[in-house]
Amino acid sequence: MFKKKNKTPGVPKEKRFKTIREAYSITKSVKPWIGAALAGIFVLVWGIAILIGTFAGQPIYAAFVGAIIAVFASLFFFTRIAGSAAYQSIEGQIGAGASVLMAIRKGWVTTPAVAVTRNQEMVHRSVGRPGIVLVAEGGPGARGLLVDERRKTERFAPGVPITEFIVGDAQGQVALRDLQKKMRKLPKKLSTSQMREVRNRLKAVGGLSMPIPKGPMPKGVKIPKR
Repeated sequence: MFKKKNKTPGVPKEKRFKTIREAYSITKSVKPWIGAALAGIFVLVWGIAILIGTFAGQPIYAAFVGAIIAVFASLFFFTRIAGSAAYQSIEGQIGAGASVLMAIRKGWVTTPAVAVTRNQEMVHRSVGRPGIVLVAEGGPGARGLLVDERRKTERFAPGVPITEFIVGDAQGQVALRDLQKKMRKLPKKLSTSQMREVRNRLKAVGGLSMPIPKGPMPKGVKIPKR
């Protein structure tokens, strides 16, 4: 007899809808007009499709196809706005940089708050194929903290490429919304085995327990769960 497979087809859909609900909730808190905008886009695109179909003598067919196109147009617009709103909702919060770094799940391992000052300046460390990336955020003392952390990291992982970023809007700093993009553009300099060795070396250094801003964070064009 054939064994019955345990299938839970509803689970992925539930997770997907939950993620969309969370993304919509965050977006609406930052941009209250999002609901009206989505409705407006749907009606506009659907109306244009019906109008074209009426002139072509196929209003029913056009209404059906137009509804599908209108849904996709609304979702595309929502994805773009939701990504911006997600960054905006955590901007200025303690550990915002760590939250963005930890949303990059593929190829990177991030240890938040490897160095912290009383003024809430901090440095986070990520390890991947490009080497070690140190990201500082906070007040004016973040740069000095970053220099100290680089020296400490070089002692534990000599010869490993180290890249530094400071999150902020000033000249020479990286905007929070551009941090993931900068990380992905870094050239790969370590093999997979070398990367693992570096991660093992730095495990002893560790990090501190710290609050990370809640909510979905952008990953490319998607809004993944935390």
